[in-house]
Amino acid sequence: MYASQFPAGTIIHDTTLRDGEQTAGVAFTLDERLAIARSLDAAGVPELEIGIPVMGAQEQEEIRAIARLGLAARLVVWCRMHEADLKAAQQCAVSTINLSISVSDQQISGKLCRDRKWVLSRISSLTATALDMGFEVCIGGEDSSRADLDFLLRVIETAERAGAKRFRFADTMGQLEPFATCNIFQKLRSSTSLELEIHAHNDLGLATANTLAAIRGGATHANTTVNGLGERAGNAPLEEVVMALQHLHDTRTGVAPHHLFQVAHLVAIASGRTIPVNKSIVGEAIFTHESGIHVSGLLRDRSNYQNIDPKELGRCHQLVLGKHSGTTAIRWAYQKLGVTLDKRQVECILDKVRRHAARTKRHPTADDLVRFLEETFNLETQMACLLVDTSYELTEQ
Repeated sequence: MYASQFPAGTIIHDTTLRDGEQTAGVAFTLDERLAIARSLDAAGVPELEIGIPVMGAQEQEEIRAIARLGLAARLVVWCRMHEADLKAAQQCAVSTINLSISVSDQQISGKLCRDRKWVLSRISSLTATALDMGFEVCIGGEDSSRADLDFLLRVIETAERAGAKRFRFADTMGQLEPFATCNIFQKLRSSTSLELEIHAHNDLGLATANTLAAIRGGATHANTTVNGLGERAGNAPLEEVVMALQHLHDTRTGVAPHHLFQVAHLVAIASGRTIPVNKSIVGEAIFTHESGIHVSGLLRDRSNYQNIDPKELGRCHQLVLGKHSGTTAIRWAYQKLGVTLDKRQVECILDKVRRHAARTKRHPTADDLVRFLEETFNLETQMACLLVDTSYELTEQ
């Protein structure tokens, strides 16, 4: 729709192994971190933020272990704007760092107990130090969305003059909405040649929308986490950003959609956070259909009720019977069992299916369908002659 206003490619910078692990109660083992890193790399994610070196020796060793995998992805570590963090990062065999500092007046005074002048000075001095150490530097603006815009432009100008490569705009409190986000990034883009990265939080359910808006406004990089893990309500989900960019704006990220389901379930197990069955892109039930109108339409032409082809994600449509099924679905299900029903039989079976769904809260199995037929028409002899697959699933091939 707005493809002409989007860049030809957007760089995904996934922070599952840093901000994702900051989800309350989530802690990955080393084996889990290695598996997640491999899976993200296999999916084609070009940048991975993999840890916080200053956390200590174990964190540094795990970062080094990921670095030893020899992944194609660029590896980045997260640091505060502090000398101790730089020294810790030197132990990690990673060449790119994100140096983060608060840029809103609220956090500058209320968290750092400093002033704007100190922030600008710190960016200049620590960027220079990091460059001297051999790092490529990205400056992270914590709480950017609550910062004064004129001061934010001074922060970016200072970072660029000091030799930083990128500025990360963090909507730390998840307070932005897409129209404001786009406007902000248009102003930032017109004022700097730095790479611009959006780091959106999902407190109002707008992280993906804000990420798309930032890219439309001029962001070159997008922070994501698998399944939207992260502080509080989490970050922009990798799977949503990748698929929305591809389908809505014809913008490619290099991330392969058919890997998304696998990496999502790997992270779900490692994090102990179950994926809702109706979670966009990676939920178990998002290609499952029960409604009679939808099933009838799909059986006639998939395009009637298909926006994303499930084959893109290595999946397929599933048609199930339930309270909202119609006669077309009943005929189709019994045809799969080798049984052709007339109109009267379909109506009787449909009533049984609906009653079953309301009573049991589940869709009928192949055995249930056979039983419905036997109970209604006393067709034991006929059914005995049929080779019924009792492992039957209502799956469209």
